Amino acid sequence: MKIAILGAGALGCAIGSTLTEGGHETWLIDRSPAHVEAMRRGGLQVDDANGSLRVKVRAATQAAEVGAVDLVVVLVKSFHTDSAMRGALDLIGPDTLVLSLQNGLGHEDVLAEIVGRERVLAGKTYVGGVLRGPGHIQRGVSGKLTYIGELDGQITSRAQAIAKEFNASGLETRVSDNILGTMWDKLLINVATGALTGITRLTYGQLYEEPILKATALAAVSEAMAAAKAAGIKLSMTDAEQAWNLAAEGLSPAFKTSMLQSLEKASVTEIDFINGAVVRWGERLGVPTPVNSTLVACIKGIERAMMDQQREGATA
Repeated sequence: MKIAILGAGALGCAIGSTLTEGGHETWLIDRSPAHVEAMRRGGLQVDDANGSLRVKVRAATQAAEVGAVDLVVVLVKSFHTDSAMRGALDLIGPDTLVLSLQNGLGHEDVLAEIVGRERVLAGKTYVGGVLRGPGHIQRGVSGKLTYIGELDGQITSRAQAIAKEFNASGLETRVSDNILGTMWDKLLINVATGALTGITRLTYGQLYEEPILKATALAAVSEAMAAAKAAGIKLSMTDAEQAWNLAAEGLSPAFKTSMLQSLEKASVTEIDFINGAVVRWGERLGVPTPVNSTLVACIKGIERAMMDQQREGATA
């Protein structure tokens, strides 16, 4: 297959390098000229459980360099979904499929407006990646599941074909007949910890030592579960405690959530597609979400303060 990874950051490179090693013509598309140039010049340095290796990858900053592909895997930050896809229409041919593996909810609707709902598949991945520097990542693929599926829950030959190719490359993938439920399951985990660590600046170890923060996390997850129930979403979890426990499973006490990492880099977060998605679904379905609304407001306030500081620094 000819595959484009739209958003070749840590996770995009982890998945893209695995598919490259599986024999696919995989293009890593990223906005960072330094990152792309490093990959073009010396390949992608990949550190994983088996050691360190260099993978010869195809990399580009512009979709026009790549042309039409069989599959676009979207892994840009949530708030860049619309602009990134609109800027990458050169990737879309007559039979191109678009698969979102992003965190949160709502990307599939954004993508459907641009390329047509009939092209869009949704998914969730538990693959891990850390960007060590331009052209250098740490990859966690072994034993990490990826789920993909059609938005209407049908098991189709096209979804099965993608899963077959992913699996053959070493990216363990399952086709789900309840991909929206799978996405909500992952959302619950992000709701449990992301905003709280962003606000408090605590690592996982510190967060889980504070009973009052656990109570807040459980309240936020309970609101999300109520919204999912009202929407008719089939979840695998039956209580908020499960999401709280799963969120930290297998992670070191020093681990930081992606939301906290974004704030530490003075970057805008994905709050609108995580806790913000819970608030939107709650408003739509008449489900109260006061805890999630408060968490969203606090993160928005931190983002505002960050932007003001950046402006002051630019004019100083």
